[in-house]
Formats: sequence, C-alpha cells, structure tokens
Amino acid sequence: MRLRPHDERGQATIELVLVVPVLIVLALFLVQVGFVVRSLVLVHHAAREGVRVAAVGGDLDRIREAVVGSSGLLPSATDVDRRIDGDLVTVTVTYGDPTDVPLVGLLLPEVPVTAFATMRREAVDLPRTWSSEGIHQKGVPQARVPIR
Repeated sequence: MRLRPHDERGQATIELVLVVPVLIVLALFLVQVGFVVRSLVLVHHAAREGVRVAAVGGDLDRIREAVVGSSGLLPSATDVDRRIDGDLVTVTVTYGDPTDVPLVGLLLPEVPVTAFATMRREAVDLPRTWSSEGIHQKGVPQARVPIR
C-alpha cells in the first residue's frame, strides 16, 4: 500500500483524543460551579435564619447554632458575625466552599461565599400570665372589653 502525500486516515481519532479531555474538564468545572451556586443559596438562607435569631435578642452562640443547623453547612468552614447598629441587626455568614470535584479541585482553591441579612431588632416581651380573662403581660394594665 502506497501512502499518498495527503493521507488523512486517523485524523478524526487524533482530534477526538485531543478534544475529549478538554471537554471533560469543562463539564467537571460546570459541576463545581453548580456546587458553588448551591452553597451560595444555602449561605443566604443561613444568614436569614441567623438574623431572625439575632432580631429577638439571641447571643452569638445561638445565632451560630441557627446558621449551621438550618443550612447544613460545615461548622468548621462557617464564620458568623453579628453587628448591631441602633435598632438594626446584621448577620454576616462567610463559608469556605471546598472544591471537591476531581481535577477541578486541584485547579481551584476553596471558594469563599459570603451573604448578609439585616432586620429590625424586636423588643423582648414581658413575661405573660394566663388567667380566666386571657393572656396578660405582667405589669401592663389591661383594658377590659366586654364580650357580647
């Protein structure tokens, strides 16, 4: 068999061998982006849960417990900060999202994801008592309304 000067047999195989690894890495990169977006949604949810606890007067430990417990984030990779400014409270959650996808994890470092939420602080209620006339706060005069 004689070789022709422009023999192109096997060219498609060589192109496939060169392109497939690049396509695999791109697909794995897209999977990692999906995991980061998932973590972003979880961190936003965690910040909202944390600020709800902070708005009713929760301390930093209770806020951290609400953040980690509501979101499923790794406690060791989660940082929670609370800032009170007048009657507003802001909770900031920072999460170091690990890059665990094969090949991509070696190329990308841990991705920091941050979210914050702000709410108005609520007044803490006085202790309540129950009587035959209904629920009353201690020390607060109650108006008597006739029942018809």
